[in-house]
Amino acid sequence: MNRTAYLARIGIADAGCAIDEKTLNLLQRQHLLNVPFENLDIGWHRPIILDTERLYKKVVEGGRGGFCYELNGLFNELLVDLGFHTRLVSGRVYGGEEGYGPEFDHMAIVVTLGDAEFLADVGFGDFCYEPLKIDPSEEQVDREGVFIVRATEHGSFEVEKKSGDTWRPECLFGRSSHKLQEFTAMCEFHQTSPESHFTKGRICSLMTENGRKTLSEKTFGVTTNGVKIETAVESEDQFNRILKQKFLIEKV
Repeated sequence: MNRTAYLARIGIADAGCAIDEKTLNLLQRQHLLNVPFENLDIGWHRPIILDTERLYKKVVEGGRGGFCYELNGLFNELLVDLGFHTRLVSGRVYGGEEGYGPEFDHMAIVVTLGDAEFLADVGFGDFCYEPLKIDPSEEQVDREGVFIVRATEHGSFEVEKKSGDTWRPECLFGRSSHKLQEFTAMCEFHQTSPESHFTKGRICSLMTENGRKTLSEKTFGVTTNGVKIETAVESEDQFNRILKQKFLIEKV
């Protein structure tokens, strides 16, 4: 992995990064602003293989994005290369009445800085702007909302987001460290199973300085300062044109 090229991909000059919370926040913000969350390869019937060299070529050299296993798997490599102490953790995404999904349903990163731990995540779509401190004692105000990290009786931790006066579960994370390849089975499930929401349609979504832009099979939506404008996507040519113009991704 060429660290300088990766940092350039997310708009940061490789002039030496301090191993601290400020740098971690910057790295996550810049990643979210420059690398889209997308599942295009699934719709294009291209296999996603959890190999860091392949992920680097796709995201850094190819100017692409990916979903959680790709983005957090590669981001973890960058953090380690910079000198951060990290571990990959398994996440179970909350699905409403169905409860939490299975183990390895999602991948995220726990970063240890001194006596504190932070949840870093650049692969969960519309989630946090900056890493969350794993501290159940305080609510955390993020650009994307108010969050709290609660400890569970089983030793894991749960992230909830405030919606009005209530808390909405987002994801349940284990604390054990895992290797990238341990997520292979669920990565393949999400690529191939009709039960996976990733096989139901393509999506490409990128955070912006004041909102987010998202392309789906049927709509292109841009949210700016809380105001969302949607336009219909009526053809494959239009989809590809928006993908190229707004996300700099071209199907080849």
